[in-house]
Amino acid sequence: MAQPDVSQTQLYEWLTGDDDSRMCDDIPDGACQEQPRNFFLHLLASLGNKLADELSSARLVLPWLLGIIGAPVWMVGLLVPIREAGALLPQLFVAGFIRLKPQRKWVWVAGATLQAVTAALLALLALIGHGALGGGLVLAVLVILSLARGLSSIATKDVLGKTIAKRRRGTLMGWSGSIAGAATLIAGGVLVLFGDRPGNIALAILLSVAAAGWLLNALCAARIKEVLGAVEGGENAWDSIKLGMSLMREDTTFLHFNVARALLLSSALALPYLALLGQQQSGTELGGLGILVVVSGLAAMVASPIWGKRADRSSRRVMRDAAIGTAMCCLLAALIAWLPGSWTQSVLPYAGVYALLVVVHHGVRLGRKTYLVDIANQDNRALYVALSNTFTGVLMLIVGGMIGALAQWLGSAMLLVILALIALGAMLSAHRLPEAE
Repeated sequence: MAQPDVSQTQLYEWLTGDDDSRMCDDIPDGACQEQPRNFFLHLLASLGNKLADELSSARLVLPWLLGIIGAPVWMVGLLVPIREAGALLPQLFVAGFIRLKPQRKWVWVAGATLQAVTAALLALLALIGHGALGGGLVLAVLVILSLARGLSSIATKDVLGKTIAKRRRGTLMGWSGSIAGAATLIAGGVLVLFGDRPGNIALAILLSVAAAGWLLNALCAARIKEVLGAVEGGENAWDSIKLGMSLMREDTTFLHFNVARALLLSSALALPYLALLGQQQSGTELGGLGILVVVSGLAAMVASPIWGKRADRSSRRVMRDAAIGTAMCCLLAALIAWLPGSWTQSVLPYAGVYALLVVVHHGVRLGRKTYLVDIANQDNRALYVALSNTFTGVLMLIVGGMIGALAQWLGSAMLLVILALIALGAMLSAHRLPEAE
């Protein structure tokens, strides 16, 4: 088997803080030998994926696309639920299918390639789409993109668990988050350069670059050296549901983790409402949003490696501390909105809190991803990930709708107080989890 070159091994050891690149806890010897090479392929794949995600953002780029082609306004409200829940809900149904594959990286490749195709279709719609028909086609393509995203998500985590050893995964995801922050900065800079209303051609270029990013992701996934895995125990969709429900009943740690994860949705739900609050208070439109995009990228670059190292030591404590940070950020933002003074009418104080919340949200993501991968093993990891994501997707649709109704009734500031209380519940729940590392 080919050995990684010295410079690659040394760089890997520097990034992970290891003195010995062959230290492996729960992966086969063959995968251990290829770990430095696979580590960098995972990083490069993450770069393509994260850049593509930012350039096809359901919070920024796609609403502009619908506006430019003249789609009905109500369609804009469907973008984020489709993008997020569509990627999570079907995962339990494909877990059994993935289980039948001795090499799961090809499922990852298929999902990334399909995302590239859908991004290219969105670029085409930016040029030729018009009115309600064009908007409906954008939503239909987004459904396919989201399903492909879910396919890649579950396969990526399974391949990660087979190719990167325990106590190295959090570090890898931390550096991946840093790359994501850099991609966000690039995306924010491009959006600022395009001005208030980017034209059809500019959006088509952005979405074409997103398609190229997912092709890079697929290429890197195909080159990862993945040892053959067990294929016994593959289930159809209904069997996966029954097995998943039995796991929820029998594995109390897994059930408790999903309760904590559900409460930790407060960080994800708070981000758009914090941005909205800043926009409402300052009256700033694209300029304020551009600032938020830039601070989001900077915060991700700073936060992710720190959280990653901590997640390798105790992902439980990372989730707990991130929940505390979420509560503090939500309360601080609400307090700023209620304080008198002209300084509260600027987007800048909200951008500062937004940056802090992005740092915290990365802790939530890294903590729960690392915890989930570490409490599972090679035999049940795909099912655990799929079941947890499906459960979260259902809650996202339900809780997201309830939060939206509350925001309409109570306003963004009061809603953030409610989300702070939910985050405190997440803190208590995460604190009671057993250690996974």
